[in-house]
Amino acid sequence: MDFSFILPSLVFFPMVAAVIGYVIGRKNKNARSNWASFVTFLVLVGAILLFGKHASFSIPAFCGLGLSFDGDGLRVVMAILTSFIWFMTTVFSKEYFAHYHNRNRYYFFMLMTLGATLGVFLSADLYTTFIFFEIMSFTSFVLVIHEESETAIRAAHTYLGVAVIGGLVMLMGLFMMYNMAGTLNIDALAEFVASQEDKKEIYAVGVLILFGFGAKAGLFPLHIWLPEAHPVAPAPASALLSCILTKTGVYGMLVLGCKLFLYDANWGDLILILGVITMVLGAVLAVFSINLKRTLACSSLSQIGFVATAIGMQGLLGSHNALAAGGTILHVANHSLLKLVLFMSAGVVYMNLHKLNLNEIRGWGKDKPLLKFIFLMGVLGITGIPLWNGYISKTLIHESIVEYIVILQEAGQSTAYMQTVEWLFLFSGGLTLAYMTKIFVAVFVDTNPYPDKHHAQNHGPYMNKATATVLTISALILPILGIFPHATADKIADASYHFMGAHAPDHAVHYFAWVNLKGAVITIVIGALVYFLFIRKVLMAKDENGNLVYVDRWPKGLNLENKVYRPALLSWLPFIGGFFARIMGSFSDGIVAILRMIIFNDDSGRVVPPEDQYFSTYKDEETEEVVYGEGFAKSLLMIGVGLAIAMLYILV
Repeated sequence: MDFSFILPSLVFFPMVAAVIGYVIGRKNKNARSNWASFVTFLVLVGAILLFGKHASFSIPAFCGLGLSFDGDGLRVVMAILTSFIWFMTTVFSKEYFAHYHNRNRYYFFMLMTLGATLGVFLSADLYTTFIFFEIMSFTSFVLVIHEESETAIRAAHTYLGVAVIGGLVMLMGLFMMYNMAGTLNIDALAEFVASQEDKKEIYAVGVLILFGFGAKAGLFPLHIWLPEAHPVAPAPASALLSCILTKTGVYGMLVLGCKLFLYDANWGDLILILGVITMVLGAVLAVFSINLKRTLACSSLSQIGFVATAIGMQGLLGSHNALAAGGTILHVANHSLLKLVLFMSAGVVYMNLHKLNLNEIRGWGKDKPLLKFIFLMGVLGITGIPLWNGYISKTLIHESIVEYIVILQEAGQSTAYMQTVEWLFLFSGGLTLAYMTKIFVAVFVDTNPYPDKHHAQNHGPYMNKATATVLTISALILPILGIFPHATADKIADASYHFMGAHAPDHAVHYFAWVNLKGAVITIVIGALVYFLFIRKVLMAKDENGNLVYVDRWPKGLNLENKVYRPALLSWLPFIGGFFARIMGSFSDGIVAILRMIIFNDDSGRVVPPEDQYFSTYKDEETEEVVYGEGFAKSLLMIGVGLAIAMLYILV
């Protein structure tokens, strides 16, 4: 049976359904919400039908190059993951948005974003990827700004600014790549790059394309939008941003690292460095945060660093990249499922209290065993505790680092650099345990000293049966993937190896052997030390009433957005652009003046009187010599200055 028709249906059906849903919502809000859930369920079924099959579809000549879709391996895995998380968050949205405004707008752009996101994951060429990547950026912007508060507007502007700048830089790279290779088809580009001996220009183009994908993934130093957008967006939108939209950037990084620069150690080293920085930075920011959703957002930043580290290891390991490849796709899937549980749980807290500060929500979940169990599943998973899904993917990534250290030792090369990477990996895992323990203890274990002041009085259940069902199902998936990795997680990895240029390991990985458990034990010890000796001792203090509270000790001046990006975009770049615009304006004026005097001769042979001699030549009546006007000299001077600056700019 030909399943090719499913590909465009997965992309365009949600977009058409968004329009239909908007019309329905004008008449019946409840029917609109049910329609959105039905649409996302159909999309999930369609994606599942593609698993284990290969399908392709193209729309020739669309905007010149046409649109091309491919459904195999990793692409289908990402499509299933996307549609599953979208369905769960859509069901949750019905209760979450029960008392919100602009719900029709939210559902419209939510479904539009679903279609665009699937367009990215199913794309067979970078042109198609770029088109849906940009559509997704603009439609998801509306999800971020939904609450229209001052902080939401600011965060949404940051999100859109990073997305637009990243998209423009990526587009420049795509233009250059198309000029060099004559195609943007991913498989054809892989063959072209592999055939090139000198890759200096291709590396430069690759960095430009990486800029756009890294901006969406939240890769350092383009991560600034992520800790700001997640906390202000509605919880279902936060889940989509963290679970899926960041993964579109990761997909682009995989295209670059596993197709264009397959087995390329130089490229792998670049991604590894950026990944390690992102991994550590996100974890440190999460440790200091005292806002529930901001902590989860910074955690997402750190987990993207884990994924980027795994992608970098694929390049360094070359054809022996099976462990790194398996760790990459499994951590992409695991992080998405984990954050689905954690962000929806945070949404339940906010839905009842309309607060996120740990001191204000402290102890609210003590008497809510179901929500406590659900959140605990997410905590145990993301911290890499054995028997939960996060342990499986983190083990594979860690073992890929160890494998490369052994290769370097056998080759007689220094291992100091990679041993540093290993310890930063374990340290970041320890920080993950520390900050997740902090928020779990704060919400579900601690007693709030001011319960009447901070806790809203609940009337009826704190979540309805539909919300409880989707949360429970999502939470139970996490230990199932961790307890039965060979029957579940390994199948996901097997389906994705071909895309990443990897082969399944020669032997089954013994996840629960001591050699692999040792890494988890080290992270647990580090996490316990950080929690008890730093978080409890340094990041908590007594208030005026003698109660121990969480305090934000992160230095206010250490903000890359406020100290660098916003000043650059609002002052430095406009000044520099205006300066060069004035220079080039004078340069063009000078050219026009010369052309008027020498070629076009506007005066038709008339001798110009001295008072009109500014931009002209004239004959001196006494010496009968041709004299150049004052403006002529100035024009030549400005042309010279303009050329000098242009040459300096090119050389630099």
